[in-house]
Amino acid sequence: MTYTRLPERDRVSKLRALQSLHAPGCLRSPFRWESFGGRTLALAPMGLGPRSPNKAGRRFPAGGKRGRGAKGSGRPRPGRQRPSSSPPDGSSEPALDAHSHLSSEALGYFRRALSALKEAPETGEERELMVHNVLKEVEAQALALATHRTGSEIMQELLGFSPLKPLCRVWAALRSSLRSVACHRCGVHVLQSALLQLPRLLGSPAQEEEEDLEEEENGKDGPLETLEELVLGLASEVCDDFPFYCGDIHASFVVRTLLQVLGGTLLESERTRHRGSQSPDAQRVPARECKRTDFEVPETFLNCLQDLSSCFLKDIAVFITDKISSFCLQVALQVLHRKLPQFCAHVCSAVISYLSSRNPSADGSPLLLFLRDQTSSRLLEQVLLVLEPLRLQSLFEDHFQGQLQALAAHPIANFPLQRLLDAVTTPELLSPVFEELSPALEAVLAQGHPGVVIALVGACRRVGAHQAQVLQLLLEAFHCAEPSSRQVACVPLFATLMAYEVYYGLLEEEGAVPAEHQGQYVALACSRHGSRVLDAIWSGAALGARKEIATELGERNQELMRDPFGHHVARNVALTTFLKRREAWEQQQGAVAKRRRALNSILED
Repeated sequence: MTYTRLPERDRVSKLRALQSLHAPGCLRSPFRWESFGGRTLALAPMGLGPRSPNKAGRRFPAGGKRGRGAKGSGRPRPGRQRPSSSPPDGSSEPALDAHSHLSSEALGYFRRALSALKEAPETGEERELMVHNVLKEVEAQALALATHRTGSEIMQELLGFSPLKPLCRVWAALRSSLRSVACHRCGVHVLQSALLQLPRLLGSPAQEEEEDLEEEENGKDGPLETLEELVLGLASEVCDDFPFYCGDIHASFVVRTLLQVLGGTLLESERTRHRGSQSPDAQRVPARECKRTDFEVPETFLNCLQDLSSCFLKDIAVFITDKISSFCLQVALQVLHRKLPQFCAHVCSAVISYLSSRNPSADGSPLLLFLRDQTSSRLLEQVLLVLEPLRLQSLFEDHFQGQLQALAAHPIANFPLQRLLDAVTTPELLSPVFEELSPALEAVLAQGHPGVVIALVGACRRVGAHQAQVLQLLLEAFHCAEPSSRQVACVPLFATLMAYEVYYGLLEEEGAVPAEHQGQYVALACSRHGSRVLDAIWSGAALGARKEIATELGERNQELMRDPFGHHVARNVALTTFLKRREAWEQQQGAVAKRRRALNSILED
């Protein structure tokens, strides 16, 4: 697509010249010019403008079968809908301003604007003008958009296009209704989205020309608050009523995101977590898998992070025992561990001291009661992961030692035990832990808690101790240690989490001949866990071994293709090519092996 460019002038002059054009024919532009709210806007590519009211497409009634989270269906995206919390007055939603209604005309405009921005060129004066004008309308109807189910989703995406100043203006427009928006099931996600723009915009140089243009257009005399000031202002308002914001099922998401932004650390597990009403096992997101994105923040943010985190200590009991509030403290510990480790240690000590002082008449450590509680055990998991090695050793000796087998058998307490094992980094701590847990490995597996065994094996590998012992214990637990000929069959047993008799007994029932010395690749490929093990075996196998694996898999190709796990394995090994074009398959695999050898030689150098 070609464009007619305006004569080269300074940037502000170009924007002003574009804003003076109010007719589609004045400029050969890819955008359509549409009037909305008394302003002429560059809105959508030619031919993608608004439909005539008399020619509107098919409309679905509210609750129509449009699919989950479909645009216009009135449903939030999957993972967004959460049970709403009732404010103190008993109403279903916080009271909102009477002007918060979003008209169908406005909703249609914002939909078309978002579509046009997605299809528009990534750079250029026209795009800048379009973004500028659309965000002016977002600012004007910020509250109505933020509290509308579909409108809030559109607004979140539009904020992703926003430069620094327009974002600040939209933020300022919502500030007067912060409490209502933060406690709204849709508005909370808009606030989160605004906060998540900080890694992109924080420290962005403010362009004086753009500021002058906006001030002249709006006729505003007062200076606009900076992004830093707006974030600190939000933190101040949250701090003034901290227990409320942390305890509200919606507003707590704002607190958790605010803590991450103040610390310059975004936690991937926080952005993707959706617990719902699943079982405790399914709900657990292993903290060791949490990914982070770090970005630079001003010193004022870190000071504010410490001030905000100090609020947890004023009502420590609430943040330990309340499910929603506890999530905020868990996030704070992760952020503090990276950015303010000394203060993190102080908060951890306060948590442990409080829990250790409860119910002193109980047998053993009072902490054991909280390890078995659904809410407080989650908090203790995070505490275990952020403790310094010496403090972790002391905690083990004071509260955990002698109780590991009982904790491993408990349906909830086995999760904090896994985090303890994940946190082990010294032989001094691993040795007593291993000595206490090792006799119970088979029992733990039989109880359906393989995560404990996996975490123990991981600790041995990480520390570099007890590795031969743990392998022997695993062989015994899976009944393949004796006779020694059974040991070669250990891989499918480990992969499928089945004892020797169970695994080969199943094969006999299916009419297969047990072959202890055979790889059992088809059985691995058709197993949820075994298919991953087979992928790992394949990635490290030489060409000869790959031929052997492919040959065995090819004999039962149809069975693999029908299996939900097996067909992925068949694709990964290029089984169809192996069966139909053997020579091409060998060339392909040979090239892969050659690249791997070259890469290994580079890494060794």
